[in-house]
Amino acid sequence: MGVQAVLAILVLFIATVKAQEGSVSFWKEEFTMICPGNGDWYKDNKKVSNSSEKMTQTYNTNTRGHYHCVYDNEGTENTYHFFVKGKVCEKCFELDPTVFAMVIVMDVLMTSIVMMIIYNCTKKKSSAAPTQPPRAPARPAGRGPPVPSPDYEHLNPNTRSQDTYSVVNRTG
Repeated sequence: MGVQAVLAILVLFIATVKAQEGSVSFWKEEFTMICPGNGDWYKDNKKVSNSSEKMTQTYNTNTRGHYHCVYDNEGTENTYHFFVKGKVCEKCFELDPTVFAMVIVMDVLMTSIVMMIIYNCTKKKSSAAPTQPPRAPARPAGRGPPVPSPDYEHLNPNTRSQDTYSVVNRTG
């Protein structure tokens, strides 16, 4: 049941269909805008580029703001809007969430495999001691415990020593 659920979720992640849409991505000090179709690029209603699907620029205070691309989709003219504002640096990079998730999954799997190997290698092949404690030999059913010898007397509390450590004090 668990394996089937994992396989079903995996198939759903693999089989997702992404609709055609635009996007903005930042890489170090540059940003790239992708229009859903091949079109003209505008910044604040001024044409900045002709007939391309991608537009890449270096990010600074002059290049941030409102952009849009006008593209033709099956005879109709469509407009896709972008607003570019972000933080950039020379040594930065974007971490892809799928790569990050795969690293975590692989780490958990490798840790589990190492744990199983260690467990299998450290199991005792044969026990050093017997598994059950030895039992006393069985007595015949007709005999009881041995009777104390009549040569010994019971201790008399009056004749016992009264030293400090010879007295047993019962508390409780």
